[in-house]
Amino acid sequence: MPPFDSFMTQLILWAAIGYLMGSIPFGMIIAKVMGLGNLRQIGSGNIGATNVLRTGNKAAAALTLLFDAAKGAAAVLLARAIAGEDAAQIAALAAFLGHCFPVWLGFKGGKGVATFLGLWLALDWRVGVACCLTWLVAALIWRISSLGALVAAAMSTIWVMVLTDARAFILGVVLTLLVYWRHHENVARIRTGTEPRIGKS
Repeated sequence: MPPFDSFMTQLILWAAIGYLMGSIPFGMIIAKVMGLGNLRQIGSGNIGATNVLRTGNKAAAALTLLFDAAKGAAAVLLARAIAGEDAAQIAALAAFLGHCFPVWLGFKGGKGVATFLGLWLALDWRVGVACCLTWLVAALIWRISSLGALVAAAMSTIWVMVLTDARAFILGVVLTLLVYWRHHENVARIRTGTEPRIGKS
């Protein structure tokens, strides 16, 4: 095991790398490249795939979903390959925070669902697949994307306990709380029955 100072320096380094990778605003980039306009002036103003879909371009939304998930997965896999599991978990959390609070956009980013799913697929593919399926089933039942995300986040810690060795349990709890925090407005709309449903304007 490396000396404590070296270990902490390594974790700080991977936190920075994870944050910078997570903060890449792929939704904004893809919308600009494909001539879809400024996402900040479209729909909710969010930089994620759901808001990109409001431009009417399904390909752009799919690409945003893919790249937002991939940046979370890449941060985890890179950190794990070079520095081990502790660094991978730190990079995962930092990548999520980077997406939600990107320095390039005045710390006003997305809600992190795609990045959340991507990093879990990289941390443990079984948990990641279970979270993706949970989101899909919940979204099909209630026809509300944000509710699917909230159910998937809530179930993620259970999937960690059931499917893996639970070393990532604390990380799972922190990520779940962050997902719910980022969705507090959606939660309020779900309670009042005003949250948009999938396929509806």
